[in-house]
Amino acid sequence: MHLHLNPIGGLAGDMFCAALLDLRPELFPSLRPLLMQLGPPAGLRIGLGQASGDLHGRHFLVRLEAQGQAPAGHAHSHYRQIKALLQGADLPAGVRQRGLDIFRLLAEAEAQVHGVAPDDVVFHELGNWDSIVDILCAAFLLEQLDIQTCSCGPLPLGAGRVNSQHGWLPLPAPATAYLLQGMELHQDGVPGERVTPTGAAILRALDPAPMPSGRLRGSGYGFGSRQLPGLPNCLQAQLLEGADGADGVGIYRPDQVLELVFELDDQGPEDLAIGLERIRCTPGVLSLLRLDAVGKQGRPCWQIQVLAEPVAAERVREACFRETRSLGLRHRLSQRWTLQRRSTWVGQADRLLGVKLSRGPDGWQAKTESRDLAAVAGQRQRRDLARQAEAEALSGLGTASSPHAVRGQKTDD
Repeated sequence: MHLHLNPIGGLAGDMFCAALLDLRPELFPSLRPLLMQLGPPAGLRIGLGQASGDLHGRHFLVRLEAQGQAPAGHAHSHYRQIKALLQGADLPAGVRQRGLDIFRLLAEAEAQVHGVAPDDVVFHELGNWDSIVDILCAAFLLEQLDIQTCSCGPLPLGAGRVNSQHGWLPLPAPATAYLLQGMELHQDGVPGERVTPTGAAILRALDPAPMPSGRLRGSGYGFGSRQLPGLPNCLQAQLLEGADGADGVGIYRPDQVLELVFELDDQGPEDLAIGLERIRCTPGVLSLLRLDAVGKQGRPCWQIQVLAEPVAAERVREACFRETRSLGLRHRLSQRWTLQRRSTWVGQADRLLGVKLSRGPDGWQAKTESRDLAAVAGQRQRRDLARQAEAEALSGLGTASSPHAVRGQKTDD
């Protein structure tokens, strides 16, 4: 199933949950038993209310009765504590993985802002129970609705400042701005925080792509608590199914990629290798390929092919001219299809292996990251470790696919 979001008023964790619950209100009673697996404070309450006004929709309410200091053992403010909480809870595998993915993205954003390792991140506002509830409930609803792909309309930028643990900061907040990189934004002149870090992380975890064709199966509206001048503070969520009624929308993702091509015959191989590696490391570059070719006057040369995100066009173009002796390059936007995919970590603390998961016509496939196997001596040992990691990653999805038959390829090019 495909989920399309229209952030009319903005995007926040409670608005996201409310919009999905407006689509499927019958799922609300299942949330309380799910949250009890985390051992929440006794006073934690959730509710689903009707929005007031002309537009029908829902509010998702989270409150902690007997406000005050959280009970001992419930101040899960460190990322590693929250990660351990989700890993140790009796949760459905897909819900746990989605929740871990969202919190990992939040931790990476905060780590980037503060210059620390993700495991050392301390959440402040995001460590509160309302954020934990929003994220876990969002993960549960996404699993129940079988959301495989997502698209999103332009996000409102907002304006002004927000009061945080670090003082007053301009909007969007630094972690939110990091998570929104590459996404389409617009300024509608309405001030305030329009996209929260939790909302941005949920959207980033869904890896939004262009909206495909399909049948509309329903629409829901989730409202925030704030009133906006002249604008409903709501998020619209739409469910789309493939035109043939199958789950084709959830397998193949339409996308655009920028192609840049140029030839070189007058740059030494040692310097070129350095330059190409610097291009490859440029943010927005997806892949780089060097091919042998024959150039002008029959001279041997190299053809360089770069694939990049369209939003990174200027940055990648500058890197190509700065790092090589090329006098010109060709570029075009190409349409492509990619498989729905996600990343996960398996293993123990002393040896964690990254595994890429992709969903094709025959089910899920797994491929262990080669860089994480580089420290393992022996081809047979690397092979066995990779198979074990892939089987563990696939079992976390609840699939019986055999790792011996699913050594998939990366789909970055």
